[in-house]
Amino acid sequence: MTHPWFGGVTAPRALAHRGFVPADAEDVSENSLAAVAAAHAVGARYVESDCHLTADGAVVLFHDDTLTRVTGDARPIADVTHAELEQLMATRGGLLSLEQALDTFPTLRFNLDVKAAAAAEPAGRIVARHADRVLLTSFSDARRQAAVAACRAAGGDPATSAGRATIARLLAAVGVRSRALVRRVLSGIDAVQLPPRQRGLPIVTPRLIDAVHDAGVEVHVWTINDADEMRRLLDHGVDGLVTDRVDVALRTIGTVG
Repeated sequence: MTHPWFGGVTAPRALAHRGFVPADAEDVSENSLAAVAAAHAVGARYVESDCHLTADGAVVLFHDDTLTRVTGDARPIADVTHAELEQLMATRGGLLSLEQALDTFPTLRFNLDVKAAAAAEPAGRIVARHADRVLLTSFSDARRQAAVAACRAAGGDPATSAGRATIARLLAAVGVRSRALVRRVLSGIDAVQLPPRQRGLPIVTPRLIDAVHDAGVEVHVWTINDADEMRRLLDHGVDGLVTDRVDVALRTIGTVG
């Protein structure tokens, strides 16, 4: 059966990458309260975000391991308290903890990438009561599995997408044209989320999309900001676009077909 994360919304889906920062926005950082609110305001139903753990055990929406790029502070997230990070983000759109994000935006569906091993179990526990509108993932299959297991132990059942090792096995299975192997690789997986190219070579091809669909799994592609590329991928049959320009993606999806 289809997980509720996918239900009630017809594919293709537009996933707002770290929220949405409009071109004219001032002092708004990705993954901030203001960025998620902006995605919601333009009509996004899905927000892709990232999870880290602070020094005092708060799961926060933040992409990088350190604060350098976003705040100019060189410390790792793991060395900063929630209160310190909240203060640093106060002039950058506002910090969101995972719990705050889920409670503040009850109609949004979240695609959460667990960026740190220490964040996996606490993130899974927090997600449990919202699991019908959360997809948990990570580049690391071990982190993904730990987060999903913690969520299930707490009574939730989130959707999940493949990690890097699973994607590698999928590409090998597609390469040898074995649909049976593709189905085995994707057992327990709801979505495949990957870039359109790897080392300059296209990997999101009609053959891959068809094989993944045959396994009952969706294909989401990141990070697509150009309308022409969006249309090309949608014409190939992808089910979701992860994008910094969710406004453009929503308009493009609305005109496809």
